Amino acid sequence: MNGLNLNAISRSFGDHQVLHSTSLTVQRGEIVGFIGGNGAGKTTTMRIILGLLEPSAGDITWDGQPITAADRRSIGYMPEERGLYPQMPVRDQIIHFALLEGHTKPSAVAKANQLIASLGLQGREKTLIQDLSLGNQQRVQLAVSLVGEPALLVLDEPFSGLDPLAVESMAALLQEQADMGVGILFSSHQLELVERICDRVCILDKGKVMANGAVSELQNDGRSRWTFNFSTPATQFAAEVALIAHTTIEFIDESRQNLLLTVDGNDQDLPLEVLAAASRQGYLRSIETYRKSLGELLSQRFISAGIGTSTPSALVLTGDKS
Repeated sequence: MNGLNLNAISRSFGDHQVLHSTSLTVQRGEIVGFIGGNGAGKTTTMRIILGLLEPSAGDITWDGQPITAADRRSIGYMPEERGLYPQMPVRDQIIHFALLEGHTKPSAVAKANQLIASLGLQGREKTLIQDLSLGNQQRVQLAVSLVGEPALLVLDEPFSGLDPLAVESMAALLQEQADMGVGILFSSHQLELVERICDRVCILDKGKVMANGAVSELQNDGRSRWTFNFSTPATQFAAEVALIAHTTIEFIDESRQNLLLTVDGNDQDLPLEVLAAASRQGYLRSIETYRKSLGELLSQRFISAGIGTSTPSALVLTGDKS
């Protein structure tokens, strides 16, 4: 395989097993979101990838061969905790880490200038790290992870503390790195962001991989969904649709003007009986196709992960499935 492959990795600390046969891949040019609740094992997995911890079982390969210390030197790492010198200026900090990566002094200076420009740090070159906002400290941390021109980026909560504009800037930079063939693995609790920018998502819960794939694949649960918005309460519509086989209808707010229709089967057309019921109800404002968000998938399928978003309680009416 072209890139990183963790095969059945386990890790215990004494009698406590943190990872249970965890398998994970990050191909070159791919952005993978790594999500799970606190204590799920994400940081332990990242430390094993970096060689800071040894697995109790399993193996790791890079481009199909057992990973080596030389391979790990091509990994850029961004920890959740700041790994910077607080009393060193921004530009000197980046130059320092570039020199540690083997750059010559002129090359290190050029690399620092390039990263400062691309990460929007112009004007802060001489500012001490301790005097930066958390968001700008995060940008410098990312710059440091990029000085070695890595083949793989491992980022622990890279968007933490960033304002919306900085989030967009960093997301664009990560996409740019992926477009250049860099594999990216990052953890985040910002599920909308993970859903938007990742090619694939790996969900870890209590040291076990609960799901791994594109969000669209995880959303594929064998059902089709639409939302209906009426300008008046749609009680009659809901009662009629509840009698249609292989359907479920639910109110999604207290006004009873907004409903979610679920029909068994992927890529189904909206049943004609439903449209007829909507016509009889009247006052229909809109019908839209609906896909569950990553947060909803987590809250409904992986509740023990503790990272899903709650959904409002709803009155569910289910059609006869006989």
